[in-house]
Formats: sequence, C-alpha cells, structure tokens
Amino acid sequence: MAKDKPMRDRVYKKIELVGVSSKSFEEAIEHAVAKAGETLSGLSWFEVKEFRGAIRAGKVSEYQATVMVSFEVK
Repeated sequence: MAKDKPMRDRVYKKIELVGVSSKSFEEAIEHAVAKAGETLSGLSWFEVKEFRGAIRAGKVSEYQATVMVSFEVK
C-alpha cells in the first residue's frame, strides 16, 4: 500500500439471498447478484454459503445457491 493513500475505515452490510436456476449453480448465483443490484447500490462482493437443488423424476430440475452479497454502508 502506498504511503500517500492511507487505508480508510469502512463498514459493509451483508444480506442473504437464494438464487434459483434450471440450468446451473453459476446461473443461480448470477440471478441472485443481478436481482440484488436492481435495488442495492455499491455491491462489492459475494460469498456462496450453500448449494442445493431439487430432483424431479430422478433428474436434477433446479439449482439453488445461497449467496451473501455485501455493499458499503455510507
């Protein structure tokens, strides 16, 4: 870190979302982050807490990802 750019103190808020997709876990995560971005500004990172899904007729029918997204509290 450069001496002329001191680290500033920050506070973040985290919220938990569950994204759902019929295609993949990756798409479930992307849905959750995109939806959060519609109402929250300044999203800065995400953390995947859990993966799970649904089975119908012996096949995977739904992918679910529990995601924590964070944004800086101003």
